[in-house]
Amino acid sequence: MEFEIWWLLGIPLFFALGWIAARVDIRQLMSESRSLPSGYFKGLNFLLNEQPDKAIDAFIDIVRLDPEAVELHFALGNLFRRRGETERAIRVHQNLLARPDLPTEQKTQAMFELGQDYLKAGLLDRAEETFNQLVASSFEAQARRALLEIYQREKEWARAVDAAFALQEAGAGGRQKEIAQFYCEMAQDELVHTNADAAIAMLDKALAIDRNNVRATILLGDVYQKNGDTEKAVLAWRRVEQQSVPHVALVAQRLMDGYRKLERPEEGLSLLRNYLSEAQSIDLLEVVFKASLELEGIDAANQIVKDELRRTPTLLGLDKLLDARLLDAPMEMRPELTIVKNLVHGYAQKLARYQCSHCGFKARQFYWHCPGCSRWETYPPRRTEELNVMN
Repeated sequence: MEFEIWWLLGIPLFFALGWIAARVDIRQLMSESRSLPSGYFKGLNFLLNEQPDKAIDAFIDIVRLDPEAVELHFALGNLFRRRGETERAIRVHQNLLARPDLPTEQKTQAMFELGQDYLKAGLLDRAEETFNQLVASSFEAQARRALLEIYQREKEWARAVDAAFALQEAGAGGRQKEIAQFYCEMAQDELVHTNADAAIAMLDKALAIDRNNVRATILLGDVYQKNGDTEKAVLAWRRVEQQSVPHVALVAQRLMDGYRKLERPEEGLSLLRNYLSEAQSIDLLEVVFKASLELEGIDAANQIVKDELRRTPTLLGLDKLLDARLLDAPMEMRPELTIVKNLVHGYAQKLARYQCSHCGFKARQFYWHCPGCSRWETYPPRRTEELNVMN
């Protein structure tokens, strides 16, 4: 390929054309910025400074002057919803939908925002109806997620299962964990109404979707126990160890009670001791301590608590050790030990909480579904102090 002299002339020409184009873009940008109302920039500044109330006032003034500003209507509606003024947010988005000249894309967006308003206001029927209209639109994934949230709030678990499967098919990620939990909810409902066969069928579906679902395994044991088949119940609860060793603390008392019914309490205590060596847990320790006290006496129970406290030094463990010491303490020592025990117990109870790993919501009892963030399986089966020591 030969070099041509005229190529050199083209280089400055390209630079000149680029400079002219840049100047035109800058002039157009400056012209557009001058045409924007000053209230727009004020509102934007208030938003950046986290002053939504003042931002709303600024945007309302602009909307009064320019009712055609669609994007500002969206911003205003979202600000109303965030501030909890759902009625005003609903009116803003309804007014947008009432405009005959609104483009299809913006009309779809307005409908989605209206559905969010209904959801925030707790008008679940209207929200469901709105989101169902968006299933075949560009907002399909968002609408299906909202519908899934609605069905969970209403505890319509069968519809929640269908919605979760539809989300999976739409390419919105796997939902196996949630679907398995929905089947567990349905199984629990059947168990309340003493429909054992229906409960087992639901739990089988849960385990088919998520074979590591601990809750389904625990409930399966509960169904067998309710039917009077303690042997099967114990076998089901023992399978928890294969799914998640830390979760054995949740079935420790069930297992001990089951072995007592089978008249093999020593076997149950031995099993729980093995679990305790693998999974440090104050809840598991309490079950082992009480069973050891009953079957082996005070000295053996004391030794179990001391060994565990050496391995995992926690205030909860110290509380349990003082419980053990009070049982065989001389009469003259008991008043002093009781004072110390009450003091430690008061502090220990503040630490005896389960904590959601996603939102940090703390609770005295263990939840499969976090009351704070509504996520599934976000509670570790250990108390907060134990987790802090382990970390």
